[in-house]
Amino acid sequence: MYIQHLIAIVVGLLAIVALPEARADAVADAQAGYQAQGAGPFDAQAGARRWTENHTEAGTDKQISCASCHRQDLRQPGQHVRTLKPIEPMSPAVNPQRLTDVKKIEKWFLRNCKGTWGRECTAQEKGDFLVYIQSQ
Repeated sequence: MYIQHLIAIVVGLLAIVALPEARADAVADAQAGYQAQGAGPFDAQAGARRWTENHTEAGTDKQISCASCHRQDLRQPGQHVRTLKPIEPMSPAVNPQRLTDVKKIEKWFLRNCKGTWGRECTAQEKGDFLVYIQSQ
């Protein structure tokens, strides 16, 4: 029993140590895909501008931005504006689970870009967002 607990602890610690590397790999893989689509170079300042850029939400005519739910300070937790569901901080420095899986990155870009902007984000916009989020 003791050995099983020890193994579980060691595996857990290794996973925590590997997260920054996994995040770097996931972001690099996503950005490589965007570059293959003709995007780049990526710009954190452009990502920051787009993060707070208001758009008219489809069906409500309300102004909404990424910061409406995720906050301008990415180190702080957010809250979905309609459902009031809590959202963990976007900053990988605060939330090490962020940006660790390309499939999740793409899933959330698709959902959030359509919900906020009424369209899919371009490869350039996604790359800029990733650089910005990583910088926080």
